[in-house]
Amino acid sequence: MAHDGQTLAPSPVLGNLLDLTAEAVPEVEALFTAARENLRALVTVSGKVSNAAMEAHQYAAHALSWLATYTESLRQMQAWATRLRAEDKFGEAEALIHQIAFGEYLHHIHGGIPMSQGEVARLQDLGLTSGTCGAAVTTLMAQGNTAAARARLVALMRDGRANATFGASGLDDELEMIRDQFRRFAQEEVAPHAHGWHLRDELIPMEIIEKLSELGVFGLTIPEEFGGFGLSKASMVVVSEELSRGYIGVGSLATRTEIAAELILCGGTADQKAHWLPKLASGEILPTAVFTEPNTGSDLGALRTRAVKSDDGWEVTGNKTWITHAARTHVMTLLARTNPDTTDYRGLSMFLAEKTPGTDEAPFPTPGMTGGEIEVLGYRGMKEYELAFDGFKVKAENLLGGVEGQGFKQLMQTFESARIQTAARAIGVAQSALDEGMQYAVDRKQFGKSLIEFPRVAGKLAMMAVEIMVARQLTYFSAWQKDHDKRCDLEAGMAKLLGARVAWACADNALQIHGGNGFALEYKISRILCDARILNIFEGAAEIQAQVIARRLLD
Repeated sequence: MAHDGQTLAPSPVLGNLLDLTAEAVPEVEALFTAARENLRALVTVSGKVSNAAMEAHQYAAHALSWLATYTESLRQMQAWATRLRAEDKFGEAEALIHQIAFGEYLHHIHGGIPMSQGEVARLQDLGLTSGTCGAAVTTLMAQGNTAAARARLVALMRDGRANATFGASGLDDELEMIRDQFRRFAQEEVAPHAHGWHLRDELIPMEIIEKLSELGVFGLTIPEEFGGFGLSKASMVVVSEELSRGYIGVGSLATRTEIAAELILCGGTADQKAHWLPKLASGEILPTAVFTEPNTGSDLGALRTRAVKSDDGWEVTGNKTWITHAARTHVMTLLARTNPDTTDYRGLSMFLAEKTPGTDEAPFPTPGMTGGEIEVLGYRGMKEYELAFDGFKVKAENLLGGVEGQGFKQLMQTFESARIQTAARAIGVAQSALDEGMQYAVDRKQFGKSLIEFPRVAGKLAMMAVEIMVARQLTYFSAWQKDHDKRCDLEAGMAKLLGARVAWACADNALQIHGGNGFALEYKISRILCDARILNIFEGAAEIQAQVIARRLLD
């Protein structure tokens, strides 16, 4: 369909697109393999990867992580396109997304991958040169992401913008049904109120939490034998995505339960599973994760909060910070040092520490603990807190697994699921930014026509849609790996790394489309920008995430 009297040119989709992209993937994989071996040679000392050498060559290590992320992204985009073609669902919109993604990401690989606004990972950082590209890569770089392709994609988006996920997602019918259900809930119950909650810095109403409980959100992936639905991680991804599209705070509520349930499922005793999991699944109790401490950040091995045995259990003393949703929860997954003779991760234990939910007047009524709110730019709906413990009592039977010194190992087992969920939340935030940017670009008139008619505006919207799909497919793949009992810490880390960058880029570009209005608090995009910014920090800051990925690639 044409707009404002314009006639669309013929579709710019390359005729042999999937053959070209199939041919391009091995060339990218070969670049990655060469880069990895070059880095390995730099950081290997006496036959082992040296931590000191990894730190000395940190920029190269993180460049490798981004190159690996792009390699896996293109691989998953190819898998997505191939599946859709086999199902006869690979239409013009999907072809344009696929084509633009390859054209743009191949240019990034050969010209520089943006790690952040001021940091670019280039092949020469890894001892490589771009060199001569094969015919398929050359064609895709020249003809993949063109002005005509972006314009055509946006024209199709404009006609179908009510669709929550522009372009076929490639998921099965059951997952799409779950998506539709939570899309409607978010549109009706969350999105109309989210901006008000943010501006007033209010907790998400308990009414919303109760409705989420009724919908089964908290028990989605908990096994049926413990009162949950026993559904896949992929189901949690689409739920988190759609709820976060309404408001990241609502999309993050289930993450608290996901982390607690995963800890108990992986490391709890039979009695702990029987006692806690049904209550978590039903939403009868709300958990919070209490790990981070002042001045330690991502260095969890340096935690100083200590737990000392007492006659009737344990007493906890120390300080914690950046504790999300701390006030009105019932139980804390609390990481503390039980062996005072250790100074690293080996002396840490995990507790299921019970507390009384607070009120506005008395947020922390439980003896032995106090707390104060940390005022934040965004991600406000659950609030952030600093906590202080002074002889806080924990029952003896609430040591997770019943064995001391297992806390760090238990926590590491949850990171795959947590990072998959964070990637899903990032997709939801990015989609929300696209929704707001698209609507504003259609409605706002300048110089006699809608903003969307201007190529630079349309180009921003096109790239949002493309990168959302790339991040989405990488995230779905990491969830698929998890659901099939495959190790996926690498894929989950990549999905989180890319998803956070995409969410920020989408929010920033959508605000730019709003112009000065985007800087006004009354416009939703101002909130979405603030919410997007946290995604590059929590569940592993981008720099830490890149370091972890690099180390894993060299294992």
